[in-house]
Amino acid sequence: MPSITRTFTTTASPGTAHAYLADFRNAQEWDPGTTTCERTGGDGGVGTTYRNVSSFLGREVELTYTATELTAPSLVHLRGTNDSFDGFDRFEIDAAGTGSQITYTARMTFSGLSRLAVPLVAAYLPTLATKTVDQLRSCLDRQPG
Repeated sequence: MPSITRTFTTTASPGTAHAYLADFRNAQEWDPGTTTCERTGGDGGVGTTYRNVSSFLGREVELTYTATELTAPSLVHLRGTNDSFDGFDRFEIDAAGTGSQITYTARMTFSGLSRLAVPLVAAYLPTLATKTVDQLRSCLDRQPG
C-alpha cells in the first residue's frame, strides 16, 4: 500500500486552511493531477461526495471522494474510491505562529489488475507529493484572512 506524509507551513490560519481543504472542489487548484472536481452530493459537511477526474501516470482516472471526517479547524479526511482503488487524503492542521502547519498524508490501496501498478506508483509518489505540497502551499498562502 503506497503512502506518503509531508508536513509544511502556510501563512493561512487554521480556520482558513480547514475551510479551503474541506471544500474538495478546490483540488482543481492545488492538486497537479486533478482535471475536474465537482460536488455530487451533500452540503459540504461529512458525507459530502465529489466526482474527481485526474490524470495519473498518463491515464485519466475517475474517483468518488467522500468527506469522512471534518473537525474544524484541525482535521480534514477524505476517502477516494473506484472499482480498483481506495485512497485516503488526511490533512492535520495546527496553529504555527500567525499561520498553520499542515501534515498531509495520502494512502492508497489497489485491487484487481491495478495492483500491478503499485511499484510504479510507489516510485512516482515522492515526486507527486513534492509538486502537490508546493502547489497547495501556494494556494493556501493566497487565501484571504
